[in-house]
Amino acid sequence: MRVRDWQDILSDVVEEGRDPSGWRAVAGNRRQGLGEDLFLSHRDIGVYQLKTYAKNPYEVRGVGARVARRIDDDLDPLFPNRAAADDTGRFGVQRPPEDEDEAKSMARRLEAAIDVHSEAPTTPDDFFTDVMEALDSPAFGPMDYEFDARPDRLDDLTDEFEDANTLLTSELEDLIETDEVDRGFH
Repeated sequence: MRVRDWQDILSDVVEEGRDPSGWRAVAGNRRQGLGEDLFLSHRDIGVYQLKTYAKNPYEVRGVGARVARRIDDDLDPLFPNRAAADDTGRFGVQRPPEDEDEAKSMARRLEAAIDVHSEAPTTPDDFFTDVMEALDSPAFGPMDYEFDARPDRLDDLTDEFEDANTLLTSELEDLIETDEVDRGFH
């Protein structure tokens, strides 16, 4: 397992290009200390774990690693399922348009998607999927997230990848100490 900057992990996700709607995520506060934990998964790609914190209101820092190369039957239930009624959260990873022409094309596709949904009965999940596809999102899907707590799934995943969690926690703590942030913004 190779620990890398969290932005590098997200770049891998963006560049992967396989089935953008196949991603799932679980996120929340770290068990102890400053910051957040995030697990991103895709059946064909594996599982990534990220640990981040806000150095200040304008800069997020963190570390991450690929912790599994595939999702087996034991890992699958630890991630939200799009079809389950209790998994209503969604996430999307975006990349900026390369130029003005691409931005205009994205805007036209987004407008068309919104028009279709304003005239026809659809579900929130269908609307979300169509918007993400119109924006050419490289990764999106269901997410179990708690803003000020930890979802049970996050504890289960942290326990499942205990060695990776220990290493990433150590690396994140080193970043926090180097930045001299501790419990406040710098």
